[in-house]
Amino acid sequence: MPSVIPPVPDGDDEFFWDGVAHDQLLLRSCAGCGRLQHPPSPMCPACHSLKWTTRQASGRGTVYSWIVSHHPTEADALPRIVVLVDLEEEGVRLVSNLLGVAPSDVRNGMAVELCFENYDGTVLPQFRSAVSPRS
Repeated sequence: MPSVIPPVPDGDDEFFWDGVAHDQLLLRSCAGCGRLQHPPSPMCPACHSLKWTTRQASGRGTVYSWIVSHHPTEADALPRIVVLVDLEEEGVRLVSNLLGVAPSDVRNGMAVELCFENYDGTVLPQFRSAVSPRS
């Protein structure tokens, strides 16, 4: 049994998962006003446009908030750090996992960078400390 339930992209987020498959973090940008939107939605909340383009994110950000999540199953025996990351791109936050950092070392405002991890054939965007050595 896979350890991750694979995403099922639809018309609103297919671009995101196509980017992830190519090690890119793509964000929606409104074609009308340029506002970035994540998570994706059909209509721009600022100008109500239905037209979108995509923009590659830098992959850098800071921890806005975090929790230690521990599921009570053998398949998920180790706790994980779930972070809400403020990306460098204004107004965009992303929920993901923080890898390679002990819970006692996580801090709000901590600099993080994007990485991609393959879990049983499912690639997911994750984060790690921006000061840790690259693997």
